Amino acid sequence: MAALPSLLPQIPRKPPASQYNWITGAYDTVPEQLPLPLPPIEETILPDDGSATLLSTENGTQLLVAGFGLFLGKKSERVVVKKGKAVCAQVPLMRVQEVVIGSRGISVSSDLIEELCARGARIAFLNSSGTPYALLTSPLLTATVETRRAQLDALQNERGAEFCRWVVAGKLRNQEKLLRYFARSREGEARESLDRAAAQVRQLRKQALECEGATADAVRPSLMGYEGTGGRIYWRQIVNLLPEQCGFDGRNNNPGADAVNAALNYGYGVLYAHVWGAVMNAGLEPFAGLLHVDRSGKPSLVLDLVEEFRQPVVDRAIFTWLNKGGRLRLEKGLLDNGSREAVAARVLTRLTAAEQHRGKRHEVRSIIQMQARLAAGAFRGLRTYRPFAFQW
Repeated sequence: MAALPSLLPQIPRKPPASQYNWITGAYDTVPEQLPLPLPPIEETILPDDGSATLLSTENGTQLLVAGFGLFLGKKSERVVVKKGKAVCAQVPLMRVQEVVIGSRGISVSSDLIEELCARGARIAFLNSSGTPYALLTSPLLTATVETRRAQLDALQNERGAEFCRWVVAGKLRNQEKLLRYFARSREGEARESLDRAAAQVRQLRKQALECEGATADAVRPSLMGYEGTGGRIYWRQIVNLLPEQCGFDGRNNNPGADAVNAALNYGYGVLYAHVWGAVMNAGLEPFAGLLHVDRSGKPSLVLDLVEEFRQPVVDRAIFTWLNKGGRLRLEKGLLDNGSREAVAARVLTRLTAAEQHRGKRHEVRSIIQMQARLAAGAFRGLRTYRPFAFQW
């Protein structure tokens, strides 16, 4: 990794009207007053080996860092990533909304942690397979006792049962819509098969909403049955949808099953981190779910809320890319660095994409936060929970 050049070009005091987006390869408009005390991007911002990836949008930045021996610290108003003494990435703090630590062997300074928490930015830690094992946020963001008490009470009342019905219905609807989304670009039997499967999933959604029971425990067995049947229909179509060289035979949660499953696991891990942060920001208890049962170390409520976002955020991004010639590679049962970077970049791009929701267009990551707060309101009896349905 190259060190910083000794002589850097003069940086203007006023920022340019645009900023390079690493994912799209285009320039995004940024606020006029945004200071950019950084050297030109080609020389100093990111390393050539992809150990630090920056996703820039109009409203913020996610910094994904993966590489043994890296150090993240704070210098003035910037996040600085170093390899030894060489600075390999710098990002203005005012632009950072989340830092994702994507591998082992990375250290983070306490000064940076304090500064990010003060600004409401999260730090998510993922293992090599993409599973989040830690999430750092300010404890002041979760100090809502009334909401947590209502969440725990919902397990034994109709509010919890209704929440479970809509979680399953939301997942089934998005599975149906993604199948129809892919059917639009196909002809003949391939299209008819996708449309038939979508119609079957749609029928299961109706049955889920009609499921009888006054508590989460009462409706859970039937709802999990509808979800399982829908999953089998959905994944059978995905097997036929993907190119044969992908080697995908169906959904498998085991690490290293195949490259596509590894990519899904990694993408879901990035999504989990966002949903987990939204749950905590909404004052909810991440380990007290309603559809997913309690188990030590299992963030059941996070898994509940993740369900409606799997298809529009992760599945759509990965399957579209693979159908357009994207390639994945495994090393010792795990995605290699290039594959992890490609998956994370596409998932983060979907998280910052705008979707229609509640009559307006919002970034998907904002919708995730809105849904977590909607769940909190539903548990307290203030409003009715309705899942996010992406437009196709």
